[in-house]
Amino acid sequence: MRRLVSAALAATLCVALLGAAPARAAEEEGLFFPTLNFLLLLGALFYFARKPIRTWFADRRDRIRQELEEAAAQRREAEERYAKWQRRLMELERELDGIRGNVRERAESERESLLADARAAAERIRRDAANAVDREVRRARDELREEASRLAVELATGLLRENVTDGDRDRLLEEFIERIETPREARS
Repeated sequence: MRRLVSAALAATLCVALLGAAPARAAEEEGLFFPTLNFLLLLGALFYFARKPIRTWFADRRDRIRQELEEAAAQRREAEERYAKWQRRLMELERELDGIRGNVRERAESERESLLADARAAAERIRRDAANAVDREVRRARDELREEASRLAVELATGLLRENVTDGDRDRLLEEFIERIETPREARS
């Protein structure tokens, strides 16, 4: 870098001397003193300005290098953050897939459970209905028996009233009394 600055200063000096010398020569006949003054001016500038110019260029180079390093560090940090967010995004996708799977499993399990409960309830209803039908059939049979018995008694009563005479009644009464008394005597 230093060589580049020195070469640039030397080239600028040569161009200035070569460009100024013919113009000055045309105006004046003596070229030596103006050229010497110009060289002394350039020498004084180079002597006094050399250190601040070098310092400025060195500081500028250091600032640029530091800014480049900071930019590289920021880029690395941004890439790391990007990679971190990409990993988080992938983890979230996996987690969402897991949640979706769990929800599907739970829904299927709940559906199976509801179907099993519905089947059990339907079976209970069938059993209860069958039991109710059986109870109603028994009750109807019992009512029919009672009705048949009642009708048989009424029919027998009617037949007995029509066919049994007073003599038959007396004879039946005596037979009944004999039957009752006979077992008492046999017991005694």
